[in-house]
Amino acid sequence: MADPLYELLAPYFDTPPSPRPIPSVRDLVTSRYLDRLSTLPLTSLTSIEAQSLAQSSHSIVLSLQALTTRSHKSVIASSDHLSNLRTELPLLAVEAEKLQNAIPALNGEASLFSSMYSKSVENTLLDRRKKALLLARNADRMSDLLDLPTLLSSAIASSAGTSGSSASSATASYSSALDLNAHIKRLRVLYPDSQLVKSIFDQAEEVMQGMTTNLIITLRTQGIKLAAGMRTIGWLRRVAPELNDTGGKHMATMGGQEVGLGSLFLVCRLANLVLTLEALEPLRELADQESERRLKDKDKRKEAGNAWSGGQQTEKYLKRYIEIFREQSFAIISMYKSIFPSSTMALEYGDEVGAKHPSLQLKPAIPKGIEEEVHDPFRPLPSTLSTFPLHLVDILVETLKRYLPNVRDHGSRESLLTQVLYCAGSLGRLGGDFSMVLSSLEDTDESEDEPGEWIEVTKKHRELAGRLELLASGVRDRKTSAALPKNASLVD
Repeated sequence: MADPLYELLAPYFDTPPSPRPIPSVRDLVTSRYLDRLSTLPLTSLTSIEAQSLAQSSHSIVLSLQALTTRSHKSVIASSDHLSNLRTELPLLAVEAEKLQNAIPALNGEASLFSSMYSKSVENTLLDRRKKALLLARNADRMSDLLDLPTLLSSAIASSAGTSGSSASSATASYSSALDLNAHIKRLRVLYPDSQLVKSIFDQAEEVMQGMTTNLIITLRTQGIKLAAGMRTIGWLRRVAPELNDTGGKHMATMGGQEVGLGSLFLVCRLANLVLTLEALEPLRELADQESERRLKDKDKRKEAGNAWSGGQQTEKYLKRYIEIFREQSFAIISMYKSIFPSSTMALEYGDEVGAKHPSLQLKPAIPKGIEEEVHDPFRPLPSTLSTFPLHLVDILVETLKRYLPNVRDHGSRESLLTQVLYCAGSLGRLGGDFSMVLSSLEDTDESEDEPGEWIEVTKKHRELAGRLELLASGVRDRKTSAALPKNASLVD
């Protein structure tokens, strides 16, 4: 019934000039309202329906007024956007068309990028990116590698700063430094083409040179003990093995001698001896003044027939000089023999066999590859230990020849010469006896001196040594006789 009712009411709709459009029969609201009208009685249509429509219209008007008051800004903005939509939609269509036309070019560029940066094709950019990623993943390891030279220098600095009482901490620090250096050398062997490893290796070499310098300075320190000397030489063997090649290939291979390190040890200890003797500079200056006075008044004393009565300061200087020389020279050579036993044993054994069997005509072994050096008149060079005591004796003899003439008192001269004989005997226990050198100390510039003074001093010294030996042998005999009854009771 909706359609006939709609047709019945159609003539009463607003004419076209009205701003309101004519409701359509297919409109859901219109169809529902027409269905409702068909169910109402006629009395309701004439009386109540008009009032209901008026109330609904009034409610709608109030709602629209409230809506406009509350949301007028949004309504205005929506109206503006709606007015712009007419121009924006054509522009959107144009841009969409451009995008559609650009898709083939984009596809081509993507294919080109995929083919260019494929893993199956070599590319420098990809290689750089891979290296950067690899570096980022191994940043911690690289940081540890870069810290190796710093750790090495810290260990060496802490070892150099320790005193003699903390030898254990110095040993631990040097051992850690040597382990770090060995690790860096292994890295250099494993990665010979790495510039980073090469840089770290170069820095480590510079630091190890500083460690070598510290060890050499340690060998020159005052009062170094045997244990410290052996540790220092052991570290030098590991830190600077090239020091053993300073004597040349021939000397470095003769009898297993460590020519370079042995020479370095003797030179360092000799430098310490010289510094210790230079500490006697005040006494030496007084002795030089006495020498000047003696030489200046020499002619006057001869004319007056008077003897030189000075020399007290020279005597003090020489006594202290000989005492220091005896202690230090004995310590140097004995420590050398303890640290380098192989070279000294080889030399002593060769000399002993050659003396017992001269018919064997023993000669040093000649290493292969250097036979041409045999014809060199300066080869083979003597061992360092065999020439070092001679140098020490030359230093002592030169000092005695210079200052001993200042001492003219017979008792004082005899005391000094006896002290020199004790020094010669001390070195004699190590194979460096120079007691016969006293014969070169004869001074003939004073007429009252007796010739052969050194002979009398030597005789007295030997007599005293013989008595001491007899006393020592008597003590040994008493100990042996006291032990015999015990041994006899055990045999019974």
